[in-house]
Amino acid sequence: MTWSHPRGYDPMVACSALWQQKTGVAVEWDKRSLQDFESFPVEELARTYDLIVIDHPHVGQITAERCLAPLDVAGREAERTALASGSVGQSYRSYNWQGRQWAFPIDAASQVQAWRPDALDAAPARWSDVLDLARQGRVLLPLRPPHVLMVFYTLAGNLGHSCATDPSRDLIGIETGSEVFETMREIAALVEPACFEMDPIAVSERMAEAGSRIVCAPLIYGYVSYAVAGFRAHQLAFADIPVIGSNGPIGSALGGTGIAVSAFSKVRDAAIDFAYWVASGDVQRGPYAAAGGQPGHAAAWEDRTVNAAAGNFYRDTRATLEGSWVRPRHDGYMAFQQAASERILSGMSSGHKAAQVVADLNRLFRESSLAQVSGAAGGGA
Repeated sequence: MTWSHPRGYDPMVACSALWQQKTGVAVEWDKRSLQDFESFPVEELARTYDLIVIDHPHVGQITAERCLAPLDVAGREAERTALASGSVGQSYRSYNWQGRQWAFPIDAASQVQAWRPDALDAAPARWSDVLDLARQGRVLLPLRPPHVLMVFYTLAGNLGHSCATDPSRDLIGIETGSEVFETMREIAALVEPACFEMDPIAVSERMAEAGSRIVCAPLIYGYVSYAVAGFRAHQLAFADIPVIGSNGPIGSALGGTGIAVSAFSKVRDAAIDFAYWVASGDVQRGPYAAAGGQPGHAAAWEDRTVNAAAGNFYRDTRATLEGSWVRPRHDGYMAFQQAASERILSGMSSGHKAAQVVADLNRLFRESSLAQVSGAAGGGA
């Protein structure tokens, strides 16, 4: 099971065809919408599929549910060392939890910047430049949950105050969090209200359509498909995030996906073999990238041919990926991600004071861990 977009589905189908030629083992793929992919219970998928594409914030939950098989099997240490050394940013580490490796990165992403090279001489370098464009009605920002929270995370990180990942602590200080919220409120007032219903794909589609006035999406998960000539009416370019702090393009909320194996699979060894192969450098920079994938291995990100085919998407966003931030991953985080997104949105729409919104985010964050402890105790009573 993977997600329904050419970037998520096409490379898996293409690589699986090669795998069948190579080994005789057939791998068939189903797909779900992006929104469903981000929220659908992994345990339910694991009872149906042998191979599952996941994102890293799920690892605490899936570990507690024991629905995935760890991939750090004996005898394949050299292969894992090669995968770890080829990680773009913290992509490989993000799937390591409680000392085990639960997935291998096959797609590397973080919030980067999308812009129109036919309409701008260069991507805005500073947040103030973005605001100038936004006042002209030329900026969109994906603010549909969970992306509104991702914007909050990235701005906090770029200011040098990354949010906490341990739910025993506050998510962020009241003063810093208030600065982030007010920064979001300022740009949200300048972009179309439709942004509150838009995810990165919707924003990218608007930017790339014929006649579009939109020239910049300052914080958006990059989609390499839109950097390929001919994919849409306007070819998009991608760049490092515009800086609001003083430490360069750091702090972007890490995204991407990893390939995992179901603990319930009756062909576990064969599924693990495929996971190792499709995540390897040669496959990632070869058939995976050629089929429209957005590789998770540095061998592809550094490859001249791969970059040339995508308008230097990888080269031009690499610094942001290397300075990205790994989200919390504890069991209970996924519910927090939705609740926190909704709280930020309600705070914006209702004009709530920034300090109160941040205080509520901190409370929700602490409760995200306590809810799991309480639930476990109740279940065992």
